[in-house]
Amino acid sequence: MDDDPSATPIHYHHRMSDEDALMWSIEKDPMLRSTITAVVLLDRPVDHGELRRSFDRLSRTIPRLRQRVRSNPMSVAPPRWEVDPAFDLDYHFRLARVPGDGSMRDLLRMVQPIAMQGFDRARPQWECTAVDGLADGRGALIMKLHHAMTDGVGGVRLMLELFDLEPDAPERDMPPPPPVHVLNQVERFNDAVDHQVRSSLGLLRELGAAGVHVAASAASDPVGTFANGAELAASAARVLRPSPDPLSALMSGRSLSNHLEALTLPLDMTRKAAKRVGGSINDAYVTGLVRGLQHYHQRHDTPLHDLRMGMPVNVRTGEMNDTAGNAFVPARFEIPVHAQDIFELMRTIRRRLLTARDEPANQLVEPMANLLNRLPTTVVTQVFGSMMKGLDFQASNVPGSPLPLYLRGVRVGSIVPFGPLAGAGCNVTLLSYENDLNIGLNLDPAAVEDPDSFIECIRLGYDEVLDLA
Repeated sequence: MDDDPSATPIHYHHRMSDEDALMWSIEKDPMLRSTITAVVLLDRPVDHGELRRSFDRLSRTIPRLRQRVRSNPMSVAPPRWEVDPAFDLDYHFRLARVPGDGSMRDLLRMVQPIAMQGFDRARPQWECTAVDGLADGRGALIMKLHHAMTDGVGGVRLMLELFDLEPDAPERDMPPPPPVHVLNQVERFNDAVDHQVRSSLGLLRELGAAGVHVAASAASDPVGTFANGAELAASAARVLRPSPDPLSALMSGRSLSNHLEALTLPLDMTRKAAKRVGGSINDAYVTGLVRGLQHYHQRHDTPLHDLRMGMPVNVRTGEMNDTAGNAFVPARFEIPVHAQDIFELMRTIRRRLLTARDEPANQLVEPMANLLNRLPTTVVTQVFGSMMKGLDFQASNVPGSPLPLYLRGVRVGSIVPFGPLAGAGCNVTLLSYENDLNIGLNLDPAAVEDPDSFIECIRLGYDEVLDLA
């Protein structure tokens, strides 16, 4: 991480990528909503006026926070991001007080309906609620944005524009607001045509280059070329195959509700445990989660042989590291979970995660998204519904700051992420911060009917992993 989070500017495109556009359009089914929520715990509340000024500055520095989504029903081009001429900061930045005794549980119960609700699609797709009244004199921010704006890695970059690395960092300058220009219908049509021409020419160039490469390969190695083509076709079939039914008989229910929980692991101990098996922190993280699911099914006397997992594979490289929007592949795969030995289970999971990361069809996600976006929204929603609602769980791992962060001189104690359910039985998201691995669990109550028992089992699973250290 750079010492100055603003040293490398983020690049914003005025039009969604095809992948972003898919996440935007499939929300015709409310169960497939894609909202990202983060709970930022502060050592003490920040003055409301100073907070509002910070978010005013943030909305000027990051133009996406003042932009609404505009689409043209007569075009297959992805929607545009355009500055909202009626942007109202007070609609997006809100103040509240936590109910009850101000415990973490009270705060999470307050967050639940916020995380589950969709956005007003006529406005910029984010909101933040500053919360006072927490126990021990702490403060909190409930930050929420639409997944079409960015992914978890991009969200961390966005937050670094808000936070400082020093408690006495000088106040940053207030830039002017981004210029407003609302396209008329002629400009909108011409812009969409230009986009489609550029997109088609780019695709033709890629296909032409691929064709030359395939021809050369076929001349030198016809058998190998045919095998690679067959492997790519098989991989694409695996990526797009429908799987409407979860593999867990215990967690088969789905609803539009949620239940949030949080836990924290020590980063250094988790890394040490993973190294015992030759794995990574991500391997240990997923192993503890799967082990907890084993315990949960055993506690309910329900047989369990395999689980279907969803995992975003980060593909940010080179220039993409500084580009707003999403840069991940939504991998789906089955994990054999019959192993009782924790070493064997982690090795099995590591092999499956590596296989999913190296799936040949991962390189085709954006072209496939381009083709899917040309289908009627109802059809696309049904396709993704058949893929996502069969996931037993989703798991994400987002690297955060290894250094302490500050907001207007107040130290950030922790940041807990909550990913969207999007049809899965539960979404478990990890965000590292200093020596903590903060894990947010978003549970569908129809899939997890006794969340207290579920969390106990997940803690048991992680205890077993940490015992390896």
